[in-house]
Amino acid sequence: MLSKKTQYAFKALMYLAEKNIDGPVLIAEISKKKKIPLKFLENILLELKKANILDSKKGKGGGYFFKVDPSKVPLAKVMRLIDGPIALLPCVSLNFYEKCKNCDEKVCGLNKTMILVRDSALAILENKTVADIANIK
Repeated sequence: MLSKKTQYAFKALMYLAEKNIDGPVLIAEISKKKKIPLKFLENILLELKKANILDSKKGKGGGYFFKVDPSKVPLAKVMRLIDGPIALLPCVSLNFYEKCKNCDEKVCGLNKTMILVRDSALAILENKTVADIANIK
């Protein structure tokens, strides 16, 4: 399940993608239009800026905007940035692997099934972008 934080990140990114040609967008505008608590949104946008997905401009005409084209931002990247692992078990995570206690991964049926689930999810999440979910070309 997507955390509320990741859902808010996607809502903000979709809004910014829709407004991409209009220039920088104020945090207050995103917060109001997408019903995202302002303080929560500030933290999310800062994380996205640190990851070089967004940039910001201060002063008159300032706000947040995409540093890279929204069509170049895979959903998996945003999910990992905000929530960490995409895999449902730590023993099948590609980027956050952790061995499960009291488990032999070589014979564990759950491990093998969760690898299939992970691979299926990643096949979609690595190929769908912010532009896709914002319905922009």
